[in-house]
Amino acid sequence: MSTLLHLNGPPGIGKSTLARRWAEDHPGTLCCDVDVLRTFVGGWREDFPRAGGLVRRAARALVTAYLRHSGDVVLPQLLADPAELATFEAAVHEVGARWVEVVLVDAADDAVARFGRRGAAGDPWHEEVREIVRAQGGDRLLDGYVAQLDALVRARPDAVVVTSTEGDADATYAALVEAVRRIG
Repeated sequence: MSTLLHLNGPPGIGKSTLARRWAEDHPGTLCCDVDVLRTFVGGWREDFPRAGGLVRRAARALVTAYLRHSGDVVLPQLLADPAELATFEAAVHEVGARWVEVVLVDAADDAVARFGRRGAAGDPWHEEVREIVRAQGGDRLLDGYVAQLDALVRARPDAVVVTSTEGDADATYAALVEAVRRIG
């Protein structure tokens, strides 16, 4: 049975970094990074939120096709809205695949501060995301994501929480591997 490993968490917590490493360590696993896919949509820099909305439906289709025909998927994506999260989970179950949900966390103040410190090099969307966050309330917006994720974890007993250690991707990755191993 194919598995989708969903890495949820606030912006800047390390979802994409861990997902890339997971895929490297699990040959044949698709790393479906919605933010990368977003950059394939013409005009993504001019309207980052719109591009994201357009590409999420395509990401669900890609994920389900891959799970059905090819193998496992790791999905590093903030999904704090329970209804949107449910659309991804339902799509996974519709194809008979297994859903594994890991929420990466840090202390609330640290999670917000990490966003401002994450590197701009490597991922072309980081600067666009910084601008969106600034325009939509800055730290208050990030605090809201952290609070939404807290509520989500309380409402989803099968979600596994893994502490993300800033500056120590190896330790965080080891904790992720152990958490997924315990799930079975």
